[in-house]
Amino acid sequence: MKSVSVESIVKAFKLEVLSGAERLDREITRSKAHRPGLEFVGYFDYFPMNRVQVLGRKEITYLLQQTVEERRLHIGNIVKYHPPCFIVTTGQQEIPFLEMYCDQEGIPLLRTQDKTTEFITKLDGYLLKALAPEMSIHGVCINVSGIGVLLRGRSGIGKSETAHTLIGRGHRFVADDVVVLKKLGPATLLGTHNTITREFLALRSIGLINVVRQYGRTAFQDETRIVLDIELTPWEDKALNNDLEVADQFTEYLGVKIPHIEIQLQPGRDTSGLIEAAANNWYLKQLGYSAAEEFMGRLSDEMPG
Repeated sequence: MKSVSVESIVKAFKLEVLSGAERLDREITRSKAHRPGLEFVGYFDYFPMNRVQVLGRKEITYLLQQTVEERRLHIGNIVKYHPPCFIVTTGQQEIPFLEMYCDQEGIPLLRTQDKTTEFITKLDGYLLKALAPEMSIHGVCINVSGIGVLLRGRSGIGKSETAHTLIGRGHRFVADDVVVLKKLGPATLLGTHNTITREFLALRSIGLINVVRQYGRTAFQDETRIVLDIELTPWEDKALNNDLEVADQFTEYLGVKIPHIEIQLQPGRDTSGLIEAAANNWYLKQLGYSAAEEFMGRLSDEMPG
């Protein structure tokens, strides 16, 4: 099971460590933060103990209104389950009682100046990506007019060169050689780099280039949702399907099916232009438009009754 250390979220969100600094190596294995509510009154049947516990103004105000004994009972009921950490939002100061209990149990107590809802949204997004199932494949990832495209094909077929041409046409580079795929949901696949190759594109006969330094910050983005899987293959005579609309094909990654297109290469063929056309065509299909259906409709209208 994938995990994220408490220390990693301290660094990512610049959190203030109030107690438990020696236990920042504790692991987080669940992607959604939890705001304890019913747990304060002793209901723990569905308590997500492996999640980060976030205490906003509402929770802290409630605790401050209790007697010392009631507060000890309410907090004690939660800390005994040893959640990964507690995070207090909106920079609240009146929490020495909470520091005491976290110190006793060795649980990190952290604080942020962010408002509760805003912070939870950011934290959940961070954890969702960090804990997502992932795999690495050989290929190139590029964002074409806002549409994430995965380029695949055998080594040397021209994936990186094609990506370079697309960058020159104003599209955004994501990853070369090693593409990391992360499953964020039943139908959502994210493509990104492996950090080491970030911003680098390898071109045969040229070598490595840094896309950002050569083409500017707008030529690169860290990640993109993958919606098209395009495979570059050698040209084969009479192998292309010349129907008005090719039957849908899919490639599956981590259980997510992605529309698959094969583009055969031939000298003089505008591969980058075909990729742009494929991306735009996919977008139009999402809007409910099919060029083949419109064409067939025109033919039907012209046919004698």
